[in-house]
Amino acid sequence: MSIGLLGKKVGCTQLYTETGEVIPVTVIQVGPCDVLQLRTAEKDGYEAVQIGFQDKKRSRAARSERGHVAAIESKRRKKRTASGEQIAPKADCEPKKFIKEFRVPVEGFSVGQKLTVDVFDEVIAVDVTAVSKGCGYTGAMKRHNFAGQRASHGVKKCHRHLGGTGRGASFPSRVPKGSRMPGQYGAEQVTVRNQKVVMIDKEHNLLVIRGAVPGPKGGYVRVNPTNMLPIPKANPWKLA
Repeated sequence: MSIGLLGKKVGCTQLYTETGEVIPVTVIQVGPCDVLQLRTAEKDGYEAVQIGFQDKKRSRAARSERGHVAAIESKRRKKRTASGEQIAPKADCEPKKFIKEFRVPVEGFSVGQKLTVDVFDEVIAVDVTAVSKGCGYTGAMKRHNFAGQRASHGVKKCHRHLGGTGRGASFPSRVPKGSRMPGQYGAEQVTVRNQKVVMIDKEHNLLVIRGAVPGPKGGYVRVNPTNMLPIPKANPWKLA
């Protein structure tokens, strides 16, 4: 499995293929991302590459956030150095707003390395993970796509109601847990899979993919090469 990137959703638009077909696309700004840390099986019990996206003002970053990406002199650091302990290398960059780990082999990566949209050169389809838009407290029709009550004679002021929730008078005589009812809708982590890559703009670090992506404009996203089987061998919507 190859590494992915972090980015943010720019917006949606549509493009025309060479045959004149109109396809809906989402534009994502991916990278450049800095490699902040390398997790190894000997030290951490697993292998992963930790990367960060978008600089954060130092005045808004905690000391621990600044110390995670750059060496900060402290009494503890001096004691560790004097004792001969090997201190992990730092990326020597600005603190980051969005940090995630990718469970991939660390061979070929180094702390401080910059990753750009070039990693998707040979990728046909991607999986995009983001937090969906929050809709607050909603009814069953919007939250679970219920049909509602009939809008005909005999239905009074309950066209969009849930309907009966009882389970009989004798058994189980209660409403089971997990029943689909009104409640908080959205603001959850959602992954859309196997989205085809339409175009890559290396100059502006833009990735254009077919279809919709969860979250609002400006929302952070995580883009991985798809692991959905079978992995597609060709992309009919590839433009550039």
